[in-house]
Amino acid sequence: MSEAPAEAQAPTGDPQVSGTAPQGWRPPEKSRLTVIAIIVVALLAVLALLYAWRLPPFAGITEATDNAYVRGRVTIISPQVNGYVTSVPVQDFTEVKASQIIATIDDRIYRARVAQAEANLAAQEAALANSAQAQRSRETATQSQDAGIANAAAQLERARADMKRADALVADGSISERERDQTRAALMAAEAGVRQAQAGRAIGTQDVRTVVVGREGLRAAVDAARAQLRLAQIDLDNTVIRAPVDGQLSEIGVRNGAYVTPGTQLVFLVPHDAWVVANFKEAQTRGMAVGQPARFRVDALGGAELTGRVQNIAPAAGSEFAVIKPDNATGNFVKVAQRIAVRIAVDPGQAAARRLRPGMSVEVTVDTRGAKP
Repeated sequence: MSEAPAEAQAPTGDPQVSGTAPQGWRPPEKSRLTVIAIIVVALLAVLALLYAWRLPPFAGITEATDNAYVRGRVTIISPQVNGYVTSVPVQDFTEVKASQIIATIDDRIYRARVAQAEANLAAQEAALANSAQAQRSRETATQSQDAGIANAAAQLERARADMKRADALVADGSISERERDQTRAALMAAEAGVRQAQAGRAIGTQDVRTVVVGREGLRAAVDAARAQLRLAQIDLDNTVIRAPVDGQLSEIGVRNGAYVTPGTQLVFLVPHDAWVVANFKEAQTRGMAVGQPARFRVDALGGAELTGRVQNIAPAAGSEFAVIKPDNATGNFVKVAQRIAVRIAVDPGQAAARRLRPGMSVEVTVDTRGAKP
């Protein structure tokens, strides 16, 4: 008896034997809209990665640095005169207005100097007024000397007439030679009197000129006395130390009774206006220009982001402003990227900007698109 074929002995349920298609799970076909959405999301993810890593086509669009700090016009308040501090009416970190009193210095010495300068000015003004009176007195004296010249001239005219008569009388013997000699002596005395009166008049004129010339010196003395009074008044005014602008004080460095001298640091005054100085590598400033938008994150504000604009770019690298400049003329040269400071003005109207303090660290990003190379 022959064996049945293997194909006949196979179970009828085998799909390879039966020739039917396998029945398994297949994912549902996606619609065209779903496929497009997936492609768009994938492209956006790729673009985001390229932007974050600054790869083409986003290379060079923005420049960032964490070497940046908030800056402000920090002012050192110091006295201009020396003395003992008599009062400090402010406290640490106080908000002050312009011209508000910060401290006062003992002013008794300076008040005495003002009084002394006022007395000196009064004395110099009195000397100037006395000079005017002396000029009038000298001018009156010259008028009297003019009268003396006229009197001497009259006496000379009479002596000459007497001399003529004496010459006529001595010829006919009416008078003696002795009498004629006496008349001639009187004539000579009259001539001398005229010359003396004229010399006195010249002396009076010179006296008037001396007074006039000396008045310029007296006027200069008056001006000097006024200047001394102004200096004394300035010193007196400087005994009251006031805030030059609105702002906030630092910790007070002086107390009542302390002796201070010109230049002593009393307190720091920090106005409320602030800006950011970012130190970019020199290659990063290739596309930067004034007016470009910028944004920065402030560490002290929990990473809050503020906006601003490039206001100025430093005229030289930071190494050029160093006291001791690096010397690269040796054989051990290593190229180091230099830093260029960029000043960024904070856009107004941002609430978080009021909390900026000079010295805070920030991370700055500048958008360089549209900048001229």
